[in-house]
Amino acid sequence: MDRRSLFETTATLSLGALAGCAMPGVAQPNAKTPFVVPATLIPIVGSEQSFPVRRIYCIGRNYAAHAREMGSDPSREPPFFFQKPTDAIQNVAPGTVADHPYPTLTKNYHYEVELVAALHLGGRNIPTASALDHVYGYALGLDMTRRDLQRALGDEKKPWEIGKSFDRSAPIGPLHRASQTGPFTQGAIWLKVNGQTKQSADLKQMIWSVAEQISKLSQAFELMPGDIIYSGTPENVGPVVRGDVIDCHIDGLPNLGIKIV
Repeated sequence: MDRRSLFETTATLSLGALAGCAMPGVAQPNAKTPFVVPATLIPIVGSEQSFPVRRIYCIGRNYAAHAREMGSDPSREPPFFFQKPTDAIQNVAPGTVADHPYPTLTKNYHYEVELVAALHLGGRNIPTASALDHVYGYALGLDMTRRDLQRALGDEKKPWEIGKSFDRSAPIGPLHRASQTGPFTQGAIWLKVNGQTKQSADLKQMIWSVAEQISKLSQAFELMPGDIIYSGTPENVGPVVRGDVIDCHIDGLPNLGIKIV
């Protein structure tokens, strides 16, 4: 199920419930606009509210073994980030296997399982020591990638946005509030395809922790309530084809399942 079917009547939900401010870019009921742009929303476990997404940030090559398999030096060089559009979100309910369409233009479609952190406080130059205070909750997500397009454009020294930033390229489970889960600094993270383990690691193997990612991002951007961060994937990313079923896990969160159709 995706946000369009789940939240058809909640297009004007603002961040006011979380942070006392309206969500930028979403038309309000009395706005003088020719149409209303729907908000991108993620369900919050144990609440009737939903989390409105402002921006999706993703960190690249944040596990050493994955950096090596992508042809990069896994030393602790400055992190790099990219973004996905907010409507890349595909909400997936726990205990279900959601249909996920194989995208156009690719013949090499890859999975990447990741921990996602959602912010309810923003700021610039946020210290690492207090960065986790900005996290509202955590979710399990997938950064789906048109790898052939990403590699081809990278080889040509061109932006590889089309390989990462497309419809439904960010499947995600519901948001669990940090006040209930605590921080995710360690714990198993794995992904299976058709029951076979493909990715398996521990969150403590991140090169840059979630707190450090927030701090580094806030040096480049003014972070805002509603921003979410995909925190990187372990090694052994690989392709899927139509009919494959992906099962993802992070200790402390419900599994995430999709079927490629």
